[in-house]
Amino acid sequence: MKVGIVGLPNAGKSSLFNALSQAGAEAANYPFTTIEPNVAVVGVEDERLDAVAKTVRASNVVHDTIEFHDIAGLVAGAHKGEGLGNKFLGNIRETDAIVHVVRCHRDVNVIHPEGDVDPLRDIETIETELIYADLEQAERRHGRVIRDARSGDRAAVAEEAWLRAVIAALQEGRPARTVPAPADAPDAMRNLWPLTGKPVLFVANVDEGDHDVPPEVAAYAEAQGAKSVAVSSRLEAELRELEDEEGLALREEMGLPESGLQRVVRGAFELLDLMAFFTAGEAKPAQSWHLRRGLTAWHAAGAIHSDIQRGFVRAEVIGWDALVEAGGYAGGRDKGVLRLEGRDYLMRDGDVITVKFTP
Repeated sequence: MKVGIVGLPNAGKSSLFNALSQAGAEAANYPFTTIEPNVAVVGVEDERLDAVAKTVRASNVVHDTIEFHDIAGLVAGAHKGEGLGNKFLGNIRETDAIVHVVRCHRDVNVIHPEGDVDPLRDIETIETELIYADLEQAERRHGRVIRDARSGDRAAVAEEAWLRAVIAALQEGRPARTVPAPADAPDAMRNLWPLTGKPVLFVANVDEGDHDVPPEVAAYAEAQGAKSVAVSSRLEAELRELEDEEGLALREEMGLPESGLQRVVRGAFELLDLMAFFTAGEAKPAQSWHLRRGLTAWHAAGAIHSDIQRGFVRAEVIGWDALVEAGGYAGGRDKGVLRLEGRDYLMRDGDVITVKFTP
């Protein structure tokens, strides 16, 4: 899972990236500090996996990961190449989801490219650039598809109609995600790969004493079908530099029960409707994996390894809490909570699975 961190220059993107990854991306008080996108692979901690590992006496714990791409600040005119815009838009296109950092703090020592703090104006600047970039791409794609549609090709006809709807939406200032992809052209969205088709998490970069997303930002996100969370990028970066115990004590003192990492990661997973499942065994690694909700044990096997999916026979499944309560797999069998399931079993969040397969 690749998540691009975007926003206006000096919105707090690199500071948030530092807080998330401790990768030390340069953060300075002037635009375009970030030219090449910094990338950090961050482990997604899950206390449930730790409990499972302890219960089955696993050899070690391997958390699933998420990639954060710190992309340089966009400016008005980016779709025309302003501020190295074409390069930055290309970096965004390679991600699965977008974290849009919006400056909401009032620190006068941090320069704002527009001269004052106005979160909705800043959001609209970024959204407008993404819409313009998508409109240009959609019009080019439409020009190519329309020729195939005239031949009567069913998928091309469906894609052409969808592209017309997308172009109309973009011209009205609505993102591509508001136009459902056509059933008769399943590759249409992938062919266009619109920037505004990606799910968005708005991160309100608030003052250190604030814990809530400003109402206007929350309302905008809700109207767009997006998510929003509040994070003080500066505070989180400072806390991440402290020793674990010292940082945890200070966080509790300030009334922050979870880190910015946890809030952003949870928000990103909600965007893509992901759930966690686990694999674990005695003297073997305990590992977390993520899967879209509504998928099956067969899909879970594929997430682990394609060979396991191809040779799928059955799966032993138990909820993580039932496994811990039973004291292990043997106890789960004795209590009847360790089940044998087929390939069509719908996975649940927190399932522990052992796939039986033929090599």
